[in-house]
Order: sequence, then C-alpha cells, then structure tokens
Amino acid sequence: MTVKTRFAPSPTGYLHIGGARTALYSYLYARRHGGSFVLRIEDTDRERSTEEAVNAILEGMAWLGLEYDEGPFYQTKRFDRYKEVIQQLLDEGKAYYCFCTRERLDKLREEQMARKQKPRYDGHCRNLNRTPKQGEEAVVRFRNPLDGEVVVDDRVKGKVVFQNAELDDLIIARADGTPTYNFTVVVDDMDMQITHVIRGDDHLNNTPRQINILRALGVEPPVYAHVPMILDEHGKKLSKRAGAASVMEYRDMGFLPEAVLNYLVRLGWSHGDQEIFSLDEMVALFDIDDINSAPSSMNPSKLLWLNQHYIKHSDRKHVARHLSWHMGRLGIAPSQGPALERVVEALSERAKTLVEMAQSARFFYQAPTEYDAKAYKKHVTEAILPVLKELRERLAALSTWTGEAIHAQIHALAEERALGLGKIAQPLRVAVAGVAVSPPIDVTLELLGQEQVLSRIDRLLNHAATEGSS
Repeated sequence: MTVKTRFAPSPTGYLHIGGARTALYSYLYARRHGGSFVLRIEDTDRERSTEEAVNAILEGMAWLGLEYDEGPFYQTKRFDRYKEVIQQLLDEGKAYYCFCTRERLDKLREEQMARKQKPRYDGHCRNLNRTPKQGEEAVVRFRNPLDGEVVVDDRVKGKVVFQNAELDDLIIARADGTPTYNFTVVVDDMDMQITHVIRGDDHLNNTPRQINILRALGVEPPVYAHVPMILDEHGKKLSKRAGAASVMEYRDMGFLPEAVLNYLVRLGWSHGDQEIFSLDEMVALFDIDDINSAPSSMNPSKLLWLNQHYIKHSDRKHVARHLSWHMGRLGIAPSQGPALERVVEALSERAKTLVEMAQSARFFYQAPTEYDAKAYKKHVTEAILPVLKELRERLAALSTWTGEAIHAQIHALAEERALGLGKIAQPLRVAVAGVAVSPPIDVTLELLGQEQVLSRIDRLLNHAATEGSS
C-alpha cells in the first residue's frame, strides 16, 4: 500500500500554528514511507472562504518548505462529483430527501433539550421514500445505521467506540444542492485514495459519521490519527494573543522556518531526549504512533533557543537569504554594502532573531545619523580624540584592507600610547556604528571597507570639534 496523507485547511483565515503542525505531521509521515502528500483546500463555506486566505495558506506552506505532491485541490471545483455521489446514495437507498422545516427542527430540538436529551434528528422523513416536487425544498440526509457501533482505531487516541444510536442522519446536501463538509471530506478522501488522515482531535466526533458514509460507498476507511490541541504557556486554549498567530507572523518576528518546524514537531512528538532535528532527521524518525495523546503547551523561550541555534549553525547563505527580507523592511538594500553572508557570520553568535540581527546589521549599510548619548559620553573623551586622529591616518595608509592588517595597526597604537585595546576600540565603534556594541572591531572595520571607515571617523572627529567649540 502506498501511503497517502493530506492537509485540508479551510481558507477562512491564515495558516495558524496548529494547522502548520498538522501539515508537518502529514508531510513527515508521507515522506518517511515514500508516499504522497496532498494539499486540499476545503472552500465549500463560500461566505467565509476568501482568496486572500488561500494565498495566506499557500504562502505559509511555501515558507515552511512543506512541498506537496498533489494539489492544491479546491472543493468548489468538484461540485459535479459530489452531486454524482449524492445521487448514487439516493439511488441505492442509502440517503433520502428530508422535507422538515426549520420551525419543526427548532421545536424538536427545544423539546429534546427540555427532556435533557441529546438534540438529534428523529428520522421523521427517513421512510417517506419520495422526491421533491417542482419548487419544493428538501435537504438530503445520509441513512445512518440505527444500531451497532463504529470503532475508530485511532493511532493517537487508541480505540474509540461510538454507538450508531447516538448518531443521527447527517445532512449531506443542503436545500440548494450544495454538499456539506462531512460529505465532501469523505468523497475527497475516497477519490484521492487517502490512506492516513492526521488532523486535530476537534474532528474526532466527525469520524464515525465519515466512516459510515465511506462504508456505505464500499470503501475501507483510512487510518485516523487525531492530534491533541496546542495550549498556551499557561495551559489554556490557544488564542491569537497567546501564540495562535499566523505562521507568517513568526517570519515577521524573525524566526527561521527550520526553527519553527523543529519547534512544531516537538509539540506533541518526541524521540528520546533529542531536541534538535533537521528536516531529514524528522523524516527518518517521525511516526504517528509516537505522538503524545495529551495536549502540548507553547514555550516561547524554547522557540527562541531553537532559533538562535539555527541562526548560529545554519549555512550562512541560507540565513542571509532570510535576513535580506528583514533588511528590506528596514529600507536597506543589502547590495549596497558588504556581502550579507559575511555580516551573518559576524553577528550570528548573539542574535536570537533575524529582527535583532537586521537591527544590528543596519550600520553596515547605513552610516549612523546620531550617536548613542551614553556611549558617546563614556568613550569619546578629549584624551582619546588625538589617538583616533592618529589611527585614522594609519588606517588611511593601509594598502591591504584586512582584519589582520587593521588589528595590527590598532594593537601597535595601543601599545605606543600605553592604552588597553578597548580604550581605542570602543570610541572607534561609536564612530562607525553609533553605539558601543559591534562584532570584533577588526571584523567590523574590514566589513565596512576603508572608505566608509575613514568617512565615519572623520564625521565623529568633526562632531566632537563642533561640540567642543559650542
């Protein structure tokens, strides 16, 4: 059997973190078993589905690198197929027309609730055995078995048993002929030959209904794995404020996709004590049988830790490609300055996010327009200005602009003036970066280039002279 999984979001909003985890698990299971991963857009809710939401889902999948083998398929383009299967069920007596009015159904529900019964359709039209007259409205209901049970051998939850007597006759087509969610899912899973359905456990109660329809169509149901919900860091249901944000918001906050994937896979799955997983390792090790049956909680500090790990250890060109987008948000063209991967190399040890790194990298591409007041006052003293002037002349005379040559000049001057390296490096940082924090000073100056360094030292000296004369 060829494994085939699917991710089937409804395009009523962005791709949130819970949906992304479901997509990841489905993707990994298919990849591990040499199968196929299908993307299906369940857009039958025409009032809430939007093109913008579809694009948000596709953008999120692309950013995470979750490549699908088939799709995206859109349910709204399969209505003819759904009508065909509905007619098949009607012809075989496995579905029937229901003419009950909204008023009757509302009254039935009120009476059942008054008797403290579970609200459910009473089968009023089940044995009418007639079709609608011209202009007469009717829905189509699936003729659910009246007795027996549905056993779901869930790969996460274990064996879950549902009594058919508790399941009413589900509407599979509305009065206007449009199919309902539980029916379209069944037809799609059947036609696309889905073997494993990995989805949130909020769908568990739909599963016995879907299994009964599949069996009525003569199809063996897929294997189900219902994944527990994700809770916030306080153990409460995830809300947008507490982490249920769009996947693309994690990009905006400066996270690498690899860090988000690594974080997601561990929200409910583990392999011993291992914390860091490359995508290849996830594919090799992931199994739905190892998914925890208890809910997982968000841990923002762990995500930051993972992100810092990937910033430090990922290929510099890869990090630079993602950093470039953040530089653009700051109005900076990375082409107008040092190679971005070299800047990544210089800054990777400290940055926890690409937003932090972009801010730290700004001075490599834009000369500071002002100086940090505290750093300037502390490091740019009357005594150090002659030293900076001397260093400026020595740096101007360099014919080879390398970190080693720059370091040699700074070190020699420090020894001549009996100063610690920091006494020169710190005011130099203020001159070139506007602050007293940067990568090692020789690396910083080499990346900036000789022309920029000399220009920025000149600007500081002029600023100091102007300030001193005022």
